Amino acid sequence: MDFSNRDVQPQAAAPGARNSAPSGSDSGGGSNSKKGKRRDKGEGWRILTVAIAAAVAILIAAVVAVIVTGGPKSEGKYVDTNKLQAVFLNTGQVYFGHVASLNDDYLILTDIYYLQAANNNAASDSNTGNNITLVKLGCELHEPYDQMVINSEQVTFWENLQDGGQVAKAVKTFQQQNPNGQKCADQSSSASPNSANNAQNATPNNATNSDAAPKQEQ
Repeated sequence: MDFSNRDVQPQAAAPGARNSAPSGSDSGGGSNSKKGKRRDKGEGWRILTVAIAAAVAILIAAVVAVIVTGGPKSEGKYVDTNKLQAVFLNTGQVYFGHVASLNDDYLILTDIYYLQAANNNAASDSNTGNNITLVKLGCELHEPYDQMVINSEQVTFWENLQDGGQVAKAVKTFQQQNPNGQKCADQSSSASPNSANNAQNATPNNATNSDAAPKQEQ
């Protein structure tokens, strides 16, 4: 009886049970760690997706705002196309017309007028304002087109003109008197012969005077 009792060892199952339990717990822990890593990756992708979606939404909102508001106002937005503009250059010259284009590099002016002194001897008249006339560009000796490209660095400032000003009134009067545009043929043909005749007449007169002087002395 004692030997049979010795042969029967109920404790032998305990180590096996102990070994199976830890192995089971180890396998469970490994699966849990894998699941945790998968959850971390999933959360990372969700965060990245949300961030990208938010960035795209902000970009779309910015584009829509630019389209609706027209973006930042450039200097050309202040040009009143229904009015005349005065362009003041750093040389002191002033041109009047319509600003057709304006950017950081150049200014394009069309339908151009400028002021000119009618009398070179301004000191002879106390009212110098009466000696200034408005001239339409185009009938000069070089006959330029009615368009001027001005370097922006030469422009001191420009401004829109009111219809009630003297310049606007003078331009309106000129346009009414010249509905078909300015005619330069008569002006150019009359200017050149007169200057040439004056130059030719000046030399003979001087020569006659110089010849007559010695005869009078004799």
